[in-house]
Amino acid sequence: MTTFLGMPSISPQPPTRPADPLRWGPSFPEAAHETLGNGQMRANLARATRTIRDKRLQATAELPDWEDLREAGAAVKAEAMARLPDLLVQLEENVVARGGVVHWARDAADANQIVTDLVRATGEAEVVKVKSMATQEIGLNEHLEAAGITAVETDLAELIVQLAGDQPSHILVPAIHRNREEIRAIFAARMGGVPADLSNDPRELAMAARAHLRAKFLAAKVAVSGANLAIAETGTVAVFESEGNGRMCLTLPETLITVMGIEKVLPRFRDLEVFTQLLPRSSTGERMNPYTTMWTGITPGDGPQAFHLVLLDNGRTTALADEVGRQALHCIRCSACLNVCPVYEHTGGHAYGSVYPGPIGAILTPQLRGTGSRGALDQHDPTASLPFASSLCGACYEACPVKIDIPTALVHLRNRLNQAQQRRPLPTGWDLAMKAASATMSSGRRFGPAARATRLGRIAARNDRISHLPPPLNGWTDVRDVPQPPKATFRQWWARTHGDGEQ
Repeated sequence: MTTFLGMPSISPQPPTRPADPLRWGPSFPEAAHETLGNGQMRANLARATRTIRDKRLQATAELPDWEDLREAGAAVKAEAMARLPDLLVQLEENVVARGGVVHWARDAADANQIVTDLVRATGEAEVVKVKSMATQEIGLNEHLEAAGITAVETDLAELIVQLAGDQPSHILVPAIHRNREEIRAIFAARMGGVPADLSNDPRELAMAARAHLRAKFLAAKVAVSGANLAIAETGTVAVFESEGNGRMCLTLPETLITVMGIEKVLPRFRDLEVFTQLLPRSSTGERMNPYTTMWTGITPGDGPQAFHLVLLDNGRTTALADEVGRQALHCIRCSACLNVCPVYEHTGGHAYGSVYPGPIGAILTPQLRGTGSRGALDQHDPTASLPFASSLCGACYEACPVKIDIPTALVHLRNRLNQAQQRRPLPTGWDLAMKAASATMSSGRRFGPAARATRLGRIAARNDRISHLPPPLNGWTDVRDVPQPPKATFRQWWARTHGDGEQ
């Protein structure tokens, strides 16, 4: 039976995917316990992220003004968030003026119903899709399926995930946790029409997918896409991609429906100059995206003759009210932070239990899911553990093309969770342990005996490490070893070398 944690096996039929893509599975600590034991997945991730990191470093090193570009990107996104209501109205006006239709969706339910009604109005029962995080966020494919409409993912990695009934584990490369042999098995079991002797050669796999998708492109009357960016000044929408599948979806069908998070809007067309340099170098390590498609409304006789833009909130305006946490809305979905994160590389994307994994997911998902009207996160929501899924090493901030200060945002969200927990009537074991530590360390008379007591740990040590401690200290040794304590404390060393009595 297929599982979402660890490496899924291939069963005859794909399983039902989670009803809420922003919250599935257990908390991060529980999920990480399982994924850390999956050696194949970790090897796949390490190899893939290392390759992407190296390409990105080479591509960014070519630009002497890379840091200036990052500053410019950060400034544009900050301006867009500060002016968001006005920019969205301006975007709507310009889209409508050029023949498009704009729909406003308060949440996932609204967006799913809008898209379903639009597809039904065309009389079609199948749509082709461009890779889109927004449609994954709202679970659009599952909603369409329940309404009798088949949504076909056309991005190669998304197609792999869809055929396997899996969940994406990376923003840019959703099937990064899969290797060639696993992909071959998925195609053979689920895609249909593949050669009986299909090998795991990348070219053969890509050609099999190409033949499968080409028929879908040529028959499709309706396409659904996301959007990387939209320009308020002109009503232009842009999609950046590497395979050409997006270009086929955005130009061949008669009807195009685009679902876009409201934070993707930019003020001016000239702002694209910055992001067309930042995004490809940060995501795929390329100087430019092989396919950059921009469209403004509809053009008679050229491309889709009906264009619908669905503007999705789904928790974004609430996150916008948080002056620190709102940085997550600056994200351009390049995934650079995932590729440098040591926690992500070891646990994999499925441990985060959301379509937004990695460092950016650790600050975006809790806000979209759990931010209340008073700014207090719900500590009972499994996504509340995500702000703690980080070592705060800062590599994500250094890699982010728009300079999102993810470590600061993580600490901010941790603080909000801690404040919510302090309002509980009964303290937790962690609360009691921290109070005891504070009382011990604030007094020399108490700290001295406590330090001497640590020598008892030498008795429990094996191979210079303590692997198991009794409760409540076992919370630490469940996930890491404790170094063997020294033979003498600092105070004892000082008394011996300086002739002073230990205090």
